Order: sequence, then C-alpha cells, then structure tokens
Amino acid sequence: MQSREEYAQNLFVREDELLFAVRESITANGMPAISVPAELGRLLTLLVAMSGAQSILEIGALGGYSGVCLARGLTQGGRLTSLELHDKHADLARANLARAGFSHAVEYRIGDARDSLAALLDEGAKYDFFFIDADKENYPNYLDYALRLASPGAIIAADNVLLGDRVLDPDIRDESVEAMREFNRRLAQDDRLDAMLLPIRDGFAVARVK
Repeated sequence: MQSREEYAQNLFVREDELLFAVRESITANGMPAISVPAELGRLLTLLVAMSGAQSILEIGALGGYSGVCLARGLTQGGRLTSLELHDKHADLARANLARAGFSHAVEYRIGDARDSLAALLDEGAKYDFFFIDADKENYPNYLDYALRLASPGAIIAADNVLLGDRVLDPDIRDESVEAMREFNRRLAQDDRLDAMLLPIRDGFAVARVK
C-alpha cells in the first residue's frame, strides 16, 4: 500500500519537462540540489494564482526552479523580483526563466539580500507575495523586510522552516537553528500575521499580512 504522501504526489504532482530540465541544469552547473521539491513548486504556483499576486519578491533564486513555479501563478502583467547572492546562480536562473517564457516578467538583483532589500525599501517598492528560501540565519531579518515591503493582504511563504527537524531538538543551539526558531515564533505570535506551519517535507510556512 502506498503512503499518504505517495498517493498525493502521484495524483496531483507532475513535474513537466521544462521543470525537469531546470532541475537538471542546476545539477549540471555544479549547484547544490536544494531547489524546492516538485510538490512545493506546485503549491507555490497555486498560492500565487489564488492570491491574485501581481508582484512577487523571491529571496534566493538558485537556478530558477522556484522562480518558474512562482511566475507561472502570476496574473497577466505581473512581475517577479528575485534576489540572489551569486552571479552564476542568477545567470542560470535568468536563462531558465527565459526558457519558460518569463524573461519579460523577471528582474534579478545580485548581492547580499539585505542590501537589496534596503534598496527596495528606499525605492518605495511593494509586493503581494514573498518567497523566502535563502540563508537560514537571516530568515528573521527577511521577515522584517517583508513586513515593511508588503501590500495589505500579502502572502509570505518560506521553505525549510524545520531544518531537518533540528528546530525540534532543544539541545541544538547553532545560529541557523536559533534563527529559524525565532522566525517560526514570530510567524505564530505577530499580531500582523495570520500564519501556519505545514509539517511537510522540510517544513513550509505560509502567512498572510492582515
């Protein structure tokens, strides 16, 4: 008998040829195989589409897998801004978004995400949807910026919020784990947010800005 996860994935998740090619290109370019799994990519597309988002801010591009999934949910004329530390990663992501037909809809900003976020604040940017999937020790900082850059009703999604279940072990006190615990606590307790942590894969959090 198949598991619940296998049943759901077999019925609902089909990684098409383009997404498979994007995943393959990431491996071929020597990048870590840490893109979102296919089911979470599908969930991102659905969340963006259901929210009616016209502007997305992605923190952490890698090779563009999640970027394609996010862009697929955008309304017509929508825009994706993606922040990436490494030029090589952004170049591949840009190429993969172009392959998917979204070169007109995406902008990449290279460098430390905190610097890019500060610049976006200065520019008066606002976003309807955020996806956080970058260096884990800065998740609380990224949440601070997301709240300041959010339009009313904006969605904030984040991957890897369980960190291989390390956040569950009180004896683990390293910087990334402590930062993720703070991030999760704030999602749960911040009066400006309605939020839920989904214990699927490595933990996926979704919040709505009130």
